[in-house]
Amino acid sequence: MNIRKSTAQDLPQILELYKIAREFMKNNGNPNQWEDRYPEVSTVENDVKQGISHVCEENGKIVGTFVFFIGEDPTYCVIENGTWHSGQKPYGVIHRVASDGVTKGVTKAAFSYGMEKSGYLRIDTHEDNKPMQGALKKFGFRECGIIHLERGAERIAFDCLKEWI
Repeated sequence: MNIRKSTAQDLPQILELYKIAREFMKNNGNPNQWEDRYPEVSTVENDVKQGISHVCEENGKIVGTFVFFIGEDPTYCVIENGTWHSGQKPYGVIHRVASDGVTKGVTKAAFSYGMEKSGYLRIDTHEDNKPMQGALKKFGFRECGIIHLERGAERIAFDCLKEWI
């Protein structure tokens, strides 16, 4: 699977992947994480402009997307009921992973990409997102505690060190 930074031309395919992901979540016991509008078009456009949006391609077709950056995520500054496993060590962040619902290995490819670039990753997900929690644990992520998004919603926080995988 080839991973590259997204371009403005990729926007329609990325938005379609997020639409598929929202339907998957609704059909798998997680109707509230992204609801009907997340991520908004402006959010995805901003991710592309910032150079943090990535696409996964297979046979020349976009089959997945995710956000990856190295740096501080403000929502990770406070963690409750636990702690990050590597303290204040610099980290990579993965957000908004989505696939076409057919191609296998998109989450693993996104996690592997981030791990190659950073060596220490942080990610969070909704308590009802059991498929993502399973993918995280299978890759080697460990649960850390609870973080709060800017609007106050709780998420389960995970991190992963290269030596764990």
